[in-house]
Amino acid sequence: MAGRTARRVEADPGDPVGAFMPGPRVTIAGAASGPLAGLAFGLKDIFDVAGHVSTFGNPDWARTHPPATITAPCVTMLVEAGASMVGKTKTVELAAGLTGENPWYGTPTNPVCPDRYPGGSSCGSAAGLAAGLFDFALGSDTAGSVRIPASYCGLFGIRPSWGAVNACGVLPLGPSFDTVGWFAREASLLRRVGEVLLPPGGEGALGPLLKVEEAWMNADPAVANALTPALERLEARFGRAAQVEVAVEGLHAFFDAFRACNNEENVSALGPWVYSVKPKLSAAVQARFDLAPHQPPAKTAWGRHIRSVAGARIRALLAGGGVLVFPTSPVVAPPLSASTDEIMAIREQTIGVTAIAGFAGVPEVTIPAGRVDGAPVGLSLIAGAGRDRALLAFAEAAAAALGLGEGG
Repeated sequence: MAGRTARRVEADPGDPVGAFMPGPRVTIAGAASGPLAGLAFGLKDIFDVAGHVSTFGNPDWARTHPPATITAPCVTMLVEAGASMVGKTKTVELAAGLTGENPWYGTPTNPVCPDRYPGGSSCGSAAGLAAGLFDFALGSDTAGSVRIPASYCGLFGIRPSWGAVNACGVLPLGPSFDTVGWFAREASLLRRVGEVLLPPGGEGALGPLLKVEEAWMNADPAVANALTPALERLEARFGRAAQVEVAVEGLHAFFDAFRACNNEENVSALGPWVYSVKPKLSAAVQARFDLAPHQPPAKTAWGRHIRSVAGARIRALLAGGGVLVFPTSPVVAPPLSASTDEIMAIREQTIGVTAIAGFAGVPEVTIPAGRVDGAPVGLSLIAGAGRDRALLAFAEAAAAALGLGEGG
């Protein structure tokens, strides 16, 4: 890492939203010069930093794993570009959840709506950025873990094309869905971070807009209504959106298929540790690992089939440069008082939509384009696989069209 090593310093009291991991702060100084010189970033606590243990949001994981021997390459790239890592941020336990809740280390406060969840699993990265604790943040996205907290906290966020950013040194949940994503408060900085992390190529013009009808219908009416003016302004800038359908099987089938595929991968990636160590897990995560091994093989095969067919359909639809547009999340951030049943219903409603990019392995950017009673809601843009740089440029133009200047 160009001679720079991580060090621990005593955390200052300046974390009003509980975004950072408790205890001494893990930091890495950025290079003196580079395209991100002078900027600070938060790092989800699933990324390796040499000499330190990633907790994965669970004390038993931290207890049973040694410190990392090398720093994740994507972190090194940012540091060598001049950005300083100013602390590890909280994650949902084993990165398995969309609310942002963590019973062991505490749930970060949503700075925009303190009575609502911040979203997960990259909860600390989103909450800390929204609170102004750093300039951008790194997270991971399997089922929406960057996109959903970005929507809930009023941020720009990207899930890149699968495999576009090096995921070595990042703890796995569902490896064929896992991506390294990031957040920013401005579209321009989201793009600048991408210029460091993304491989060369993938630039060029995009269009037309493609309105995903079933995703708009799936959104709560208040969310759809709040985002409709933004869609109309984008149509004025980029041309009228064509109406398309991507989930001919139904969004609920997308949720079921994603769950079937992800269950298999969760067990493969984390099962050996869960079943041998028998760690103390939250009820929701424990239930996942209790049930997943008993999934019928036919259900797994069906999930893979839906994923394959739907992914091919979506990639073909985007091959000419089209950009899907739809509400990132069908709901605003749920209130902290939401019941378990309400959270489960939101999860199903949400993952049916977040699976669109996941099945196809394509990039998705969310823009903070509306509000419902003060709560942010994001508008998503999806482009073809490998068109990440073009999508980031398109999102920057879209943000300008919506009047979202520097600082959002």
